[in-house]
Amino acid sequence: MVLSVDPPLDRRPRGAFHMRGRRSVVSRVDLTMLNKFARAFVTRLITPIARALLRIGLTPDIVTIIGTLGTCFSALFFYSHGYFVWGTVAIAVFVIFDLLDGTMARVSGRSSNWGAFLDSTLDRFGDACVFGGLVLYYTRQPDGALTAWCALACLVFGFVTSYARARAEGLGFGGANVGIAERADRLVVAMGATFLVGLFGWPDVVLTVILGLLAAASAVTVAQRMLAVRAEMSAPR
Repeated sequence: MVLSVDPPLDRRPRGAFHMRGRRSVVSRVDLTMLNKFARAFVTRLITPIARALLRIGLTPDIVTIIGTLGTCFSALFFYSHGYFVWGTVAIAVFVIFDLLDGTMARVSGRSSNWGAFLDSTLDRFGDACVFGGLVLYYTRQPDGALTAWCALACLVFGFVTSYARARAEGLGFGGANVGIAERADRLVVAMGATFLVGLFGWPDVVLTVILGLLAAASAVTVAQRMLAVRAEMSAPR
């Protein structure tokens, strides 16, 4: 939703993609974005790899941690230095780990609430690093302040969106699963735009506009979830 020496600060090698999932059985967030045929194909493809990793002693938790560390390093290093395309490629590689941990858990019979909790928690580090890498890069550009603010807004509203749902569910209310900008959607759009800007050398204003729209959509999602939970709390039981 990751390679080279720093380019001059005036930019141009760029690139990015990130998307991590939950883990209870198979990586839900990633696989829900595939149709049922692609899902079956991907499962068949990665199951032998998952079995091989289990045979050499790796556990689903270790694979989750490796994937998170790889994603964080890729985003913070490549994005912050303007390598948007390389960053995209690298983060995409570590998406495989997110698919693998769920498959390993299923194959080994180790699916658990702890695994799902660990994966969801570590996902937030990956999210923060993706947008954080963009913030670091654009704060060093003479005309990058607005883009940096938009990336920061995406990071903040993204976390509040996730927290609103988690807190509501912790209080026993399930209405906070609404909104126009789900986590996976935000990451796909942001990383896709970042990749294309780096690949084709599009002006920064393209990414600025997209990040600004994502930040606005995330803010709307927060409001939608708050209103939904408020309505659910107010409804007669």
